[in-house]
Amino acid sequence: MVITDNLLSSLLQTRSHSEELCAPLQIEDYVVQPIVDVSPPKWHLGHTTWFFEEFILIKFKKEYTRFNNDFAYVFNSYYESMGARVIRTNRGNLSRPTVSEVYDYRDYVTSNLQSLLEDSNDLEVRKLIEIGIHHEKQHQELLLTDIKFILGNNPLLPKYNDTFNENPLVTPTSEYILMDEGLYEIGYKGDDFCYDNELGVHNVFLQKYSIAKSLVTNKEYIDFINDNGYKDSLLWHAEAWDWINSNAIETPLYWHKLDGEYKQYTLTGLKSLDLNVPLTHISYYEAFAFAQWKGERLPTEFEWEAAQQYFDWGTRWEWTESAYLPYPNYAKAPGALGEYNGKFMVNQKVLRGGSVATPNNHTRPTYRNFFHPQLRWQFNGLRLVKNT
Repeated sequence: MVITDNLLSSLLQTRSHSEELCAPLQIEDYVVQPIVDVSPPKWHLGHTTWFFEEFILIKFKKEYTRFNNDFAYVFNSYYESMGARVIRTNRGNLSRPTVSEVYDYRDYVTSNLQSLLEDSNDLEVRKLIEIGIHHEKQHQELLLTDIKFILGNNPLLPKYNDTFNENPLVTPTSEYILMDEGLYEIGYKGDDFCYDNELGVHNVFLQKYSIAKSLVTNKEYIDFINDNGYKDSLLWHAEAWDWINSNAIETPLYWHKLDGEYKQYTLTGLKSLDLNVPLTHISYYEAFAFAQWKGERLPTEFEWEAAQQYFDWGTRWEWTESAYLPYPNYAKAPGALGEYNGKFMVNQKVLRGGSVATPNNHTRPTYRNFFHPQLRWQFNGLRLVKNT
C-alpha cells in the first residue's frame, strides 16, 4: 500500500464532505430511521467518528481522552469484539446525544487525528487512517441514499436540494460487446488502497459471452411492467415471488403512478420519469426477473470485471449473478478489523461499479459491493449478458 503525502488533506476533505452532505437537512431529519437498513444521518456522523477514535486515537495517541465514554456504546455498528452496542433497529430512538454534541465530537476527533498525523510517521497509523478515510467514504454513499429514503418516505416528498443530479444524461445503445472464451485475471494488483475482499489475484475461465454496452433504461423496464412482468411467476425465483407479493411490489422503489403517468421521487423532488436514463432502485430479484423476461441474464462479477474497460460505468451499482464469496487464499485481518468484510460473505449478491452517490476516489474496477437480494434503496441497476 502506498501512503501518500497528502493523507492529511484527504482526511480533512473526507471529514468535511460528510458534513457537507448533511448541510441541506433540518434538525428533525437527523434522527429518522424508517427501516432497519437505513440509519439516521446523526448516527452515520457519529459512527464514522467512533471508528477513528476506537481504532486509532485510543491505541496510538498518547494521553488521549475519550470525548464521551458512552459514545462507544451508541456508535459501534456491528463490531462484536469491540463490546456492547445499541441494536441496529434502535438507532432512530437516539434523540440524545444531540446533533450539536455529535458535531462537537467530530471536531474533537478530527483535531486529534490531525495532531497525531503531524507528530507521527508511524506507517501503521497512516494505514489505519487511510482505511478510516475509505470507511467514511462508504458511509457517505450510505448517508446520501439513507437521506433519500428518509425524505422519500415522508408523505410530503420534500426535496433534499435543487442541484443533486442522480439521473445523468446518457445515450443508450443496443450494442453488445463480444468477449472471447479464455482465462481472465481477476482481483486487485496495484499498490494503492483496496479492500481485503479484492485481494487474491487469480485466473477465471470464462465461456464466450456478449455484454451490453449500456445499462437497462427506465423505458425498457416500463415495457417489462406493461407486459405483466410482475405478475408472471415463471420469471421469478421462488423467494422473490413471495417477496413481491408479500410487499405488493409493482414498480421500482420511488416510482409513483399519478394520473396515468409515472413519476419518480428524486433528491430534487418528485419529477416526471425520464425514460432514457438508466433504471435504478431495483432489487436483485427484479434485475433477475427482467433478464429472464428478455431471454438474457445478468453477468457474473468476473464477466463484468473482464469487460468493464469497454463500457462506461459508475452511475449505478450493477447487480451481478455472483454470490459474495472470498477469493482464493483470502485471509481476514487480525482483530476487530477482520469483521470489516469477511463476516458478511454469506447470503449476499455482488454489485460492481459505483453510483452517483459514490464519493470521489473511492471505487475501481475490482471494487466488490454486496447486498442482500431484496434491497434496493441504493442507486443500483443492471446490465444484460447474452450467451453466444
